[in-house]
Amino acid sequence: MRKPIVGVIGNALHLEERFHVQMAGQNNFSALADVANALPMMFASHLEITDIGALLDAVDGILLTGARANVHPAQYSTPAHPDYEPYDEKRDAIALALSRACVEAGVPLLGICRGFQEMNVAFGGTLHPEIRDLPGRINHRMPRLPSGEIHPDLSHVFSDRHDVQLTSDGYFAQLYQRDTIRVNSLHGQGILDTGERVIVEGVAEDSTVEAIRIDKAPGFAVGVQWHAEYDPQTNPINKLLFEDYGKALQEAVTKPS
Repeated sequence: MRKPIVGVIGNALHLEERFHVQMAGQNNFSALADVANALPMMFASHLEITDIGALLDAVDGILLTGARANVHPAQYSTPAHPDYEPYDEKRDAIALALSRACVEAGVPLLGICRGFQEMNVAFGGTLHPEIRDLPGRINHRMPRLPSGEIHPDLSHVFSDRHDVQLTSDGYFAQLYQRDTIRVNSLHGQGILDTGERVIVEGVAEDSTVEAIRIDKAPGFAVGVQWHAEYDPQTNPINKLLFEDYGKALQEAVTKPS
């Protein structure tokens, strides 16, 4: 039986201010290979390069990863502001359409951080550009030194920082067999209003949405705000998520065409 192939979305990068490249974090590839038992293959987040129909013919699942750039506010009818740059509108264009296409076709879809936010916007939801500015919310951004620099210790940056309360009898509560999990936190933007088919299944202590699924999806279609790709080889919460995604991928491989 062959390994499932997972398309991993790329991110635009202007290297050395001269070269236009596409990149994705290696932790995403390792999580898929080590835990989901899949073959990761990056695709360009650019509709002039990547045809969605051809992509879905070639892969068994899609991983929408985290990214430095925010989803452009125009995608949910909100004015843009330079404080919340950078944006990656080419990724927006493919990721939102791809989210809907995956759900319609039953292609296993997992969204992480920006990918989680893209899934919400794809189904009509909105985002807040800086969750910590909302009353009662905590700072969900990555830890920094007093100087303002990002903390140099990645194990500290990606350490578990807050609890997530799970919806009883939801997908995540059944997966983890518990009501509360603890996760890392490295985001500024977050869900404000949920999309029409977006079901909230986990919220942080400050009510920030952390886990979603797409209602009435014929296949696996879930997203998490935390960076589950960082340590699923050793973290039991993230391990279970990628293992279950792997099961959905394997079912997609063996499903009659």
